[in-house]
Amino acid sequence: MKNFKQLALNVINIEQQAIAELSQFIDDYFAQACELMFNCRGRVIVIGMGKSGHIGGKIAATLASTGTPSFFVHPGEASHGDLGMVTADDVVLTISNSGETGEVLAIIPVLKRIGAKLIAMTGNPDSTLAKLADTHVCVKVSQEACPLGLAPTSSTTATLVMGDALAVALLNARGFTADDFALSHPGGSLGKRLLLRLADIMHKDERLPTVTETAKIKDALVEMSLKGLGMTAIVDAKNSLVGLFTDGDLRRILDAEINIHQDSITSVMTKNPLVAKQDMLAAEALKIMEDKKINGLIIVDDNNHPIGAMNMHDLLKSGVL
Repeated sequence: MKNFKQLALNVINIEQQAIAELSQFIDDYFAQACELMFNCRGRVIVIGMGKSGHIGGKIAATLASTGTPSFFVHPGEASHGDLGMVTADDVVLTISNSGETGEVLAIIPVLKRIGAKLIAMTGNPDSTLAKLADTHVCVKVSQEACPLGLAPTSSTTATLVMGDALAVALLNARGFTADDFALSHPGGSLGKRLLLRLADIMHKDERLPTVTETAKIKDALVEMSLKGLGMTAIVDAKNSLVGLFTDGDLRRILDAEINIHQDSITSVMTKNPLVAKQDMLAAEALKIMEDKKINGLIIVDDNNHPIGAMNMHDLLKSGVL
């Protein structure tokens, strides 16, 4: 019986070595490629055939999501009209391990006539494609993980890693931030964590639980029940926040000699409670609540007037939690 585990480990070891060998190709030519893409006034257009095309699609997607506008064009489709997408302001990144892929070489004269800058990413610095390009990024590997030396394995891995190196180098050079990243990832939990702010999820206006400091404990309990957030803000005559009363506070006073019909809410409220601002990220509020072991927050404006409230359930519903 074949030792599948050992065969798999051999593949991993060979591909790890291929990645390690890439360091020697982070050279002046790599820097030139970064400069061309950094200064590009148009788009970075990635072109590749076969497995190189699949890797090229991922590289284009990574570039586009990290601040370098980019898209992938199949060389076969490019020869039948899609070259109309390319302009003189663009930079074209062509990928071919051999540097001799016919479908890619066939469109090089047109790309040069258009006036687009050309970057070649190949495993052969002496190839036709490398020589025709404005600069060449080498992704040469000493061995494919395929025992026949035929199926692109180590070479495609090396190309993918080099594409990531280009994208991340450009990301840093552009000063690309988490907020910038969020704008291209609005969907899913990642987008919610990076984009969603308390203003988007807080309960406000008639849904905001509030009582005045003259209220009795009974009045606060009624307000909490009506609004369903497990807490209520307490405000003074100027509508400034002076305290907070929560379900937790209620549990803590159960054994005390308290008359909910006569005693003032100010006698049992939490003074100077932790508050938040409406432009705070929901993910940031979540961390604060977890660290402080609290279940909700009152959101105030610059004058310390309550304008909203939210709790863990709101974070759960929004997909942040």
